[in-house]
Amino acid sequence: MGAPKAGEAQSRVYYALTGAVTQALVFRGLGSLPTCVVENPRSLKEFAGQEIAVTPWFELTQDRIRQFAEATEDRQWIHVDPERARLESPYGATVAHGFLTLSLTSYFIKQAVEIRHGVRLAINYGLNRVRFPAPVRANANIRARVTLLHLNEFPDSVEAIYSVSLEAEGAAKPSCVAECVVRYYP
Repeated sequence: MGAPKAGEAQSRVYYALTGAVTQALVFRGLGSLPTCVVENPRSLKEFAGQEIAVTPWFELTQDRIRQFAEATEDRQWIHVDPERARLESPYGATVAHGFLTLSLTSYFIKQAVEIRHGVRLAINYGLNRVRFPAPVRANANIRARVTLLHLNEFPDSVEAIYSVSLEAEGAAKPSCVAECVVRYYP
């Protein structure tokens, strides 16, 4: 049985428990595919090659954009000056930094995957590919479609490679598409 596509069986959650898949009912919000819940990191293997979650919406506020600008010293007007952006920007509003959008992939992966046992430490190991096809306007709602591309087992860890596609509500193209590598240590 494969993971459902977005829009199908919105209330299903898949549990990979000792190789057997069971279903449980959970309501996580309209338009989201429930969290993938597994017993341990190796249980993720069953979901390799499948979209495993569509997260709930998350508002990316102008205040968060401003805070990111301060933290990164990137105070370009297109991010922090709403009036100038309204008048001069091709987007008609301020937009989030691409790296702010990218930095939220960790948050969205945590929303998408719950590993119940066997993880002492999870680290962001890196990124394989990153693209920013479309901007995220200030105060837009964004969410992630998370696909588990591969699961690699090592003697000391399990490495998951996720494709994370961040989309803004109502946008025709994704805002950020990234292959994120996460290592889980027991």
